[in-house]
Amino acid sequence: MVTVNEGQCGLCTHFGEHNKGPQLVEILSTHQAAETLVTDCGHPKLEGLHLRVTPVSGCDGFEKAA
Repeated sequence: MVTVNEGQCGLCTHFGEHNKGPQLVEILSTHQAAETLVTDCGHPKLEGLHLRVTPVSGCDGFEKAA
C-alpha cells in the first residue's frame, strides 16, 4: 500500500471518473491505495489523451474529490 497525499490523483475528482467503485471510495477515506492500481484520468482537458494514472500521480488540474 502507498499513502496518497493531497494534490495527488487518488484524491482528485477525476481519478477513475468513468470507473467509480468501492476501491476509489476507500482511497478517499483512508488515503491508502494498492501500489499496482492504475485507472483512467477523466479531467476534461486531458480526457482525449486517455491517460492512465496511479493514485500517487499528479498534475496541475487537481480538483479535490468531495
